[in-house]
Amino acid sequence: MAGKQSPRSRSSPILLLLITLSLLALYILYYLFSLSHGAVPSTLSHQTRKPETSFVVSLEHFLLHRAPKSSPPARGVIATDDVVRDLDESMHRIESERMWVDPYFPAAMPIRVYVYEMPSKFTYDLLWLFRNTYRDTSNLTSNGSPVHRLIEQHSIDYWLWMDLIEPESERLLKNVVRVNRQEEADLFYIPFFTTISFFLMEKQQCKALYREALNWVTNQPAWKRSGGRDHILPVHHPWSFKSVRKFMKNAIWLLPDMDSTGNWYKPGQVFLEKDLILPYVANVDLCDAKCLSESYSKRTTLLFFRGRLKRNAGGKVRAKLVAELSGAEGVVIEEGTAGEGGKAAAQNGMRKSIFCLSPAGDTPSSARLFDAIVSGCIPVIVSDELELPFEGMLDYRKIALFVSSTDAVQPGRFLTFLRGIHPARIREMQQNLAKYSGHFLYSSPAQPLGPEDLVWRMMAGKLVNIKLHIRRSQRVVKDSRSLCSCDCRQANFTSSGLLS
Repeated sequence: MAGKQSPRSRSSPILLLLITLSLLALYILYYLFSLSHGAVPSTLSHQTRKPETSFVVSLEHFLLHRAPKSSPPARGVIATDDVVRDLDESMHRIESERMWVDPYFPAAMPIRVYVYEMPSKFTYDLLWLFRNTYRDTSNLTSNGSPVHRLIEQHSIDYWLWMDLIEPESERLLKNVVRVNRQEEADLFYIPFFTTISFFLMEKQQCKALYREALNWVTNQPAWKRSGGRDHILPVHHPWSFKSVRKFMKNAIWLLPDMDSTGNWYKPGQVFLEKDLILPYVANVDLCDAKCLSESYSKRTTLLFFRGRLKRNAGGKVRAKLVAELSGAEGVVIEEGTAGEGGKAAAQNGMRKSIFCLSPAGDTPSSARLFDAIVSGCIPVIVSDELELPFEGMLDYRKIALFVSSTDAVQPGRFLTFLRGIHPARIREMQQNLAKYSGHFLYSSPAQPLGPEDLVWRMMAGKLVNIKLHIRRSQRVVKDSRSLCSCDCRQANFTSSGLLS
């Protein structure tokens, strides 16, 4: 009858409500089960997982809980001409497809990175070597620096690698993604711990390992295709990989500075258009905004320095600064010491000081600069040849003072300059240090706007030039081969009497 609902139509809304409630109940039960078994959704996992900034602590956890129990098989391909040509054609096809669908290609995010799975003697074995010898405090360099602390300061290779091999669900960085197929990659990462091998292996053994690593990488199809121009090589300590790195000069080197003095790198090996400067790993704990606020009234020292008072090359300015500044009112200059006691003394001194002296070391840069930044102590940089990390994105004038070596050693001029800085400017720079410090803290998981993140932002700016140089080099090689082929054919024709 018109206007009358059938029993079936009246029950439909009730049935729909029951189904919805049932599904909701199942989801709640699944969520509670996931919590009880540690399977927290990735968004919650990111919120509760505290970033670890200690290299030693992070490495210990990784080796004991996440590293493979047995040596994983290395994945490499014999680079015949056919394999290299097939890889090039596949990469060209994928790049062409990306160009049509992505208006920002080739400078698009995320950057696609292929991480080589090298034999464990280049990776896991070296990490275990560091871990098993870390307590050996008697291991010093020729100038008395503790070896393991030097490795920590230059452990950028570990932090970048750790982020790249993390499960994607646990990563926070969205501007770089690891790919499993070489043809999909923009860049190739070489996970060889060059600093650990240099300091912890016997000299000849280390050189032999360097040669093996060189042969392994340069025989990969992707390397032969590009000549290494799209490969990332971490050589953050200026001594690391030194005996063979000239054969990999086309790769993108990750460096502590450019060393324009020429003491560490040969002319033409390093330059800003190709390579990237990364900050040292800080050796002291972070003084965050709360710590800074509480330490304002305790910063009674005008200028602080603790470290090696005599260095080589550009670091010779240290001796002159010591002679000029020692004994002056409000100035603390101390010879550095090894071990936890030395670290605590440096950290306490920086947190009690307004300015921290940051002169050149053996190279134009020094780890002390980054210790000062994370301690809330305004760095006073005395280094005439210094290139700074991420300088295209970060304005160091907001957090540091720059004094030429000539002005710094003029009698009375340096301290007069520091004492003349207005308290309001000092407070502003200290507040900026709290904002900037996160840019220099390596961690696991890697944090947005941390140094790992800024590395890939800087890399994005290099991609266009990288691809340009690869294509140009391929064109030259192809034309040379064609010319050689023509010459050979002509020689054959001539010898057979066809051309006379």
